[in-house]
Amino acid sequence: MLKNILSPKTCAECRICCIFDKYDVWETPVISSELKAAIESERDDLKFVSKGETGAYIFNMENNRDEKKELFFCPALDNEKGCTLGENKPFDCKIWPYRVMELGGIQVISVASICPEIYSMPLKIITEELERGLGDIIFAEADKNPAIVKPYEKGYPILKVRSR
Repeated sequence: MLKNILSPKTCAECRICCIFDKYDVWETPVISSELKAAIESERDDLKFVSKGETGAYIFNMENNRDEKKELFFCPALDNEKGCTLGENKPFDCKIWPYRVMELGGIQVISVASICPEIYSMPLKIITEELERGLGDIIFAEADKNPAIVKPYEKGYPILKVRSR
C-alpha cells in the first residue's frame, strides 16, 4: 500500500514495525473478526486477544516476548522470511508508519517517527501520499473498522485532519 514511498525490500530488512516495547505495545495491530477468521484458516498457531465490545482482536504476543529487553515480537514475524501473513496483513500493518488517531473527537492521520526510512524523508513526500488518496483510504477503513482508531499519542506529528 505504501510502495510509492517505501520499498518492500527496505521494510523487510528493517522490521522495526513488528517489534514492540512495553511503551508502544498499544500499537499492536487491530484485526477485524473477518480477518481473524482468514488468518486462522491459514495459521492455526496464532492466538488472539479480544478487544472487548469492538468485535476486533489483537495478536496475543505473550509467548513472543524477550523479557530481558522487554520487547514483544509479532507472532506472524519469521526471522528469515519477514511477515508470514501475505495479503492477510492487518490494515494497521499495511499503512504503518501512518496511524489513524482520535484527538478531541476528530480523526487525524499521524506518522510514527520511529520508522527510519520515513523519518529521513521530507515531510512533503509523506503528506503528498496522503493527498493522492491514501488519506481517504485510511479514513474509509476507520469508518468500516472503528477499532483501528487509536487515541492520539503526544509526539506523533499530525499530517492530515479529517474534514466533516
